[in-house]
Amino acid sequence: MCNRHELQLVMNTSQNPFVLFGYESPEYFCDREEESRELISTLRNGRNVTLRSPRRIGKTGLIHHVFHLIEQTYPNEKCFYIDLFPTHSLDDMVKELAKVIIGQLDTPLQKVEGYMAQFFKSCRIYFSADPLTGSPQLGVDFINNNPIATLEEIFAYIRKSERQCYIAIDEFQQIVEYPETNVEALLRTHVQQCPNVHFVFSGSKQHLMSDIFNSPKRPFYRSTDKITLDVIPEKSYYAFANKWMQQAEISLSSDLFHMLYSMVNGYTWYVQYILNRIYELHQQVVAEETILSCVDDIIRREQDDYRHLYNLLTSNQAQVLRAIAKEKIAGAPASKEFLSKYNLPAASSVKRAIDYLKEKEYIYPAEDGYIVYDRFMAIWLQRL
Repeated sequence: MCNRHELQLVMNTSQNPFVLFGYESPEYFCDREEESRELISTLRNGRNVTLRSPRRIGKTGLIHHVFHLIEQTYPNEKCFYIDLFPTHSLDDMVKELAKVIIGQLDTPLQKVEGYMAQFFKSCRIYFSADPLTGSPQLGVDFINNNPIATLEEIFAYIRKSERQCYIAIDEFQQIVEYPETNVEALLRTHVQQCPNVHFVFSGSKQHLMSDIFNSPKRPFYRSTDKITLDVIPEKSYYAFANKWMQQAEISLSSDLFHMLYSMVNGYTWYVQYILNRIYELHQQVVAEETILSCVDDIIRREQDDYRHLYNLLTSNQAQVLRAIAKEKIAGAPASKEFLSKYNLPAASSVKRAIDYLKEKEYIYPAEDGYIVYDRFMAIWLQRL
């Protein structure tokens, strides 16, 4: 428990530069210069983009960074970000689009004249106060339960504005789970009919994203440029981390950063989390024990959840998961060598376990082999 002096020190501490959630500004954004240039160039030359990566590599941060740069450079252009992860139906998706887009393209005169109420006939638009911030937030009620009509009105509203717009739809693969069967075709039609709108379709489930955009039977077949996001190179990441550490008079050697970076395979969010904890400690010299202690503390806080997830698995699935964690990157988990090394059952049983673990996102097929999705859980598993 903090005493008054310790609490005052915490309150006086400047913002931690190793941001974990949301997007602050370019100042707190690490590297991604090449990816940013590529994404901006592609969008501004009229091509849509499929952005793929595992979770916690920094996909969402890159989108917000690029949109920030576009709006700063071209003030009359508008960028919109929609996350489909919490949606479960076409109704949910249309409401998310409506909340983000409606009212953002009106001129001052149109706002005075109540343009939105005149334009949108299939839904009732209302404003209420956000319960946390008190700021006004837009709500949408469908009239006669007709989200298809509202979707048409949203895209017509964007077209009529004639402004260049950029829409990022994150976790786009979620539409595959909707009960409605025509969502892909419906969206593809609107995308084709909006020449002033350019899209980023991003997702973390690469097999589903690949099916949507690479299958000749699907409406979005070959309709976008593909960008796959990888980890930030270690050298660039260390330069970013060292800059902020030096400003705070904290010494972090490149060798210790290499240890930190390697522990989590360079995955952005996990690197950021450890750096955030190190920065919070504000030790003059970061030692190996400092990093290990931070990681131990993080795992201690999460171990109940890890234990719960682990206990949901069958004995065979748990054994395979633990073997992949100990291997760190399992290039051939069904090979004789791997089975023998970790005393695993027959290759057919291991393959079934891998299919399940992959489907439930315990593991992820990286370029060099399978890895445990949650890098801190992987360290926990290695200690079992």
